[in-house]
Amino acid sequence: MSNVAGTVPSNLHIQKWVNEMAAMCRPDNVYWCDGSEAEREKLTQVAVQCGDLMPLNQKEQPGSYLHRSALNDVARTENLTFVCTDQQEEAGPNNNWMAPAEAYDKLSKIFTGSMHGRTLYVIPFLMGPQGSPFSKVGIQVTDSIYVVLNMRLMTRMGKVALDHLGDSDDFTRCLHSKADLDMERRFICHFPQDNTIWSVGSGYGGNALLAKKCLALRIASKLGQKEGWLAEHMLIVGIESPEGEITYVCGAFPSACGKTNLAMLVPPATMKGWKIHTVGDDISWLRVGADGRLWAINPEAGFFGVAPGTGSKTNPSAMATVKKDTIFTNVALRSDGTVWWEGHDDPTPHNAIDWRGKAWDPNSGQPAAHPNSRFTVSLKQCPSYSPEWEKPEGVPISAILFGARRNKLVPLVYQSFNWQHGTFLGATLASETTAAATGAVGVVRRDPMAMLPFCGYNMGDYWGHWLSMAKRASNAPKIFRVNWFQRNDQGKFIWPGFGENLRVLRWVIERSKGAGQADETAIGYVPKASALNGDGLNVSKADLNQLVSIDRDGWKSNLKSQGEYFDTFGDHLPTGIKEEHKALAGRLKA
Repeated sequence: MSNVAGTVPSNLHIQKWVNEMAAMCRPDNVYWCDGSEAEREKLTQVAVQCGDLMPLNQKEQPGSYLHRSALNDVARTENLTFVCTDQQEEAGPNNNWMAPAEAYDKLSKIFTGSMHGRTLYVIPFLMGPQGSPFSKVGIQVTDSIYVVLNMRLMTRMGKVALDHLGDSDDFTRCLHSKADLDMERRFICHFPQDNTIWSVGSGYGGNALLAKKCLALRIASKLGQKEGWLAEHMLIVGIESPEGEITYVCGAFPSACGKTNLAMLVPPATMKGWKIHTVGDDISWLRVGADGRLWAINPEAGFFGVAPGTGSKTNPSAMATVKKDTIFTNVALRSDGTVWWEGHDDPTPHNAIDWRGKAWDPNSGQPAAHPNSRFTVSLKQCPSYSPEWEKPEGVPISAILFGARRNKLVPLVYQSFNWQHGTFLGATLASETTAAATGAVGVVRRDPMAMLPFCGYNMGDYWGHWLSMAKRASNAPKIFRVNWFQRNDQGKFIWPGFGENLRVLRWVIERSKGAGQADETAIGYVPKASALNGDGLNVSKADLNQLVSIDRDGWKSNLKSQGEYFDTFGDHLPTGIKEEHKALAGRLKA
């Protein structure tokens, strides 16, 4: 019998499920988390004592700690992530599939006794604002104190979740164990019909913080299909004009493609009077309001951002956010007890311990921080934090952006003709891969709506669900494609990006209101170069023209690969997507 600490909730459904998981995992202790400040202090000390966290220089980085993960556990393992449905076609070609009975049998054998000698932590957590009818409750069981402390930053944890749930059994059951961190025994399995997630063999964020991609996207996307809303891999940002009007925009970008930078954008000096209000940097749940608009909430409470490349030039707000009370994962440690990573404001250190825990030589050619190293921190520490994040109804969305890394072909920005065409733009999104997932970096892969790793059901049906939203939303947002990453023949970025992206957002806002200059092209409405307002911008007129030019031959070549990709979805490919693909071919031929 395990030793039990903490306050056991009165909800009998929670008690029953946790007891069943404990009986299988056989921990020495069970601890029920309450999310209090006193608990955070206590568990932090436990984490330091067991070596899961290392205190940083508390004068320079107060309340901050460093975590090093296992060398084989540094990113999402998409090849070991499964959607477990009765029929394989329900999961679709976009997901790895395993039959539920097989998955439960396989994983239960790994989970059995996996927590012997450890503590089982029970984490009640709320996804979404307190009191919102759109919020969802999860209960995560884990043997990782690192997970507990990260979940405290990433979610609304403890009593607030239990109060929201009451006596209901409507909660996502999240079971996690590091087990032996053996990749041969690593699985992240989702059971949509049971509202259940089982993850074993990993301690890395996206595989272990089950509130994040697992619940907030894979499980929530299926719930959204059933209940008539959208769970998306999208930032939410409010853009305030000098006149004081705030327009809210959502944006879907694959991981490590500048989503957090855009959510925390700092207006350039040449655009005085503009302000940014950060509601979220990663996940958005969108529902149709009584006014026919889409309203969005951020289900998370914190950031789990990529550290490398983050500095005062790229994201000054993020650098201000992580000055205190932050958990850093797999960054470098300097001799003065502060952290560093490639792209940090400070110069390359002469003496440092790398993410592996080894002495680092700047001349070695090896990165000091892992390319997918992370920071976990409360959203409320962001200088541009928006209190609208707390609103139960969310914020009204005027525009949706789909963005990715493309060296060529895709213009800086263009607008869809309508919602169906906008869905097609999202469905054809392709990006060069980054270090956020295991595998080769820099390879172009299709990543529809930036949801390829996160859609919890057949993506063909998911596109159909997107198309159906047009019937529900009488005043739907305008949809745009953006690409900050075009390069010239010398391999240099043409567009300066970062704060200057506000120039693009201004045009997006204008277009969402029926204004803004644009040319109708084969691929959509493309801004005139003059519409982007180049005043004070260090980009030549020739480069500006290139940024908004259309490579018709390139797009014709792209049509074939689009069609081949769509063919993989067979009968699940919606008619609307077929129509848009055919229409694009016709416009390019004209």
